[in-house]
Amino acid sequence: MNLTIDPRASLTPENIKNKSNTANSKELQALRKSCREFEAIYINEMYKSMRKTVPDSGMFEKGVAEDVYKEMLDMELARQTAAGVGMGIGKAMYEQLQEKHFSDPKKVNEED
Repeated sequence: MNLTIDPRASLTPENIKNKSNTANSKELQALRKSCREFEAIYINEMYKSMRKTVPDSGMFEKGVAEDVYKEMLDMELARQTAAGVGMGIGKAMYEQLQEKHFSDPKKVNEED
């Protein structure tokens, strides 16, 4: 068995700190994405509720294809709305979760 140690992969405090910062930044990006997706789902449900309040005109025959198209349209509109500034739900959620998850562990224990 040949075990070799790569001298470039030394564990210095700076390397450990950089790796943890990279992991934290990836986790923060994933958290931001999840919050945006949640906001998109919320907005989509709002669009569905709003669409139910609009009466059918009866001018055209209603079918399954129209329903599927409207659902797809609402979901894409919701995604686009959440991708921009949005309604603020995703941002508020992100800030609260970021504060709770990535804060100093001592502070979190003191709050409990």
